[in-house]
Amino acid sequence: MTDILINYLSSTRALSEAEINFSIQFFKPAHLKKGAFFIREDEICNHIGFIASGAVKAYAIDQQGKENITCFKFEKEFTGSFPEFVTQEKSRRSIRTVEDSLIYKISYPDYQYLLAQVTALNGILKSVIEQEYKQKERYLLNYNNRSALDKYRQVLSCDPTLVQRIPVQDLASYLGITQRSLTRAKGQISKINVL
Repeated sequence: MTDILINYLSSTRALSEAEINFSIQFFKPAHLKKGAFFIREDEICNHIGFIASGAVKAYAIDQQGKENITCFKFEKEFTGSFPEFVTQEKSRRSIRTVEDSLIYKISYPDYQYLLAQVTALNGILKSVIEQEYKQKERYLLNYNNRSALDKYRQVLSCDPTLVQRIPVQDLASYLGITQRSLTRAKGQISKINVL
């Protein structure tokens, strides 16, 4: 499965084959069952990871004890609380698997050492953080202040993977609507498609 990480690093065209082979030794495989934590809210963020297979959700718990999901990550994406990882602070959100997953994780000390040895990795990580920012911007633009029906239409057109792979309760949380509203929106779309 390290082939997926090797292929990802190769696709960036930023590293030589020797740099890739050196780098991957610092990423340790973690086989996580569905529902397992990758990072827990309020714990020091000691690692980030590359998802080789599976999917994760990132969320914070509100005052009522409800999950507020802010993003999902899938194969060939990095996951982690990047700002807290870099500053070695407590994570402001939890990251948990929504499918059985294989995640290659790197610890903070190994990350620091690796960046000192393979400086081209800085460009790759900068790109990962930029993607994270763009994903958050897109989320705010696409799902804020819209009806449940509009949110569901948006997810169908822009993120159909979510509809296929994410449980209904998690998708509803991500969209900021109730499961009932999501079910109603699905029904309305189905009626439109039948007509």
